[in-house]
Amino acid sequence: MTIQLELDAGVAVVTIDHGRGNTLDTATCRELVLQLGAAEASDARAVVLTGTGSMFSAGVDLLSIDEGGAGYVSEFLPALSDALLAVFGFPRPVVAAVNGHAIAGGLVLAAACDHRVLAAGPARLGVTELLVGVPFPIAALEILRCAYGTTPLPGLIYSGATVPGEDALSRGLVDEIAPAAEVLGRARELATRLGELPTEAFAHTKAQLHRPYHERIAESRPSDDDSVERMWRSEAALAAVKSYVDRVLRAPAS
Repeated sequence: MTIQLELDAGVAVVTIDHGRGNTLDTATCRELVLQLGAAEASDARAVVLTGTGSMFSAGVDLLSIDEGGAGYVSEFLPALSDALLAVFGFPRPVVAAVNGHAIAGGLVLAAACDHRVLAAGPARLGVTELLVGVPFPIAALEILRCAYGTTPLPGLIYSGATVPGEDALSRGLVDEIAPAAEVLGRARELATRLGELPTEAFAHTKAQLHRPYHERIAESRPSDDDSVERMWRSEAALAAVKSYVDRVLRAPAS
């Protein structure tokens, strides 16, 4: 299992534990949906989403894309959107304990939460898909739009730049910074406090706030997902992924 679920004192702690970067492959995305379903079926009144080690999530597992090719892309992209939407649409409070780097899909996961606590230290945050030559699915873009607004998105996405913690805070990518040793505890504290709100009223209010984004996703996803899949499956995109994997992920340690 690449997603761990711990239930304690009314809070479900959901931890991504996959490889060295807590990356998202098809199995991990599907497991995240299942574990959030288990959290919703439990008596937990809130969720904390976090990663292991010094990485929240590095986003898409490009090694799996490189190894699986176009056929893998076709099964992965719907699973990715489903996982992001499972976080975004979760009816109870979700707090991100961003314990380290949150890159690309990892930042989208954090954006899908209701509050984001970043660990002080060397963590960098950003969305880098265009640097690899592929676009986000519409679900990811609408989640980013909901969390950060439309105006900042071109500067955030087109540059592909990653920013350190203080810059991430000043730009609104996270809501607060806590000492690394305290980030999970702080997130649990906030989740507990939010979980004390009336459950039905919170769920309804969250659905009201998210409704325009869910509606745009539902309207655009069928056609947009086809276009995104075509671009991810292209020879040029797969070659760019392979180049990045060979240059960065498979390169021998210096």
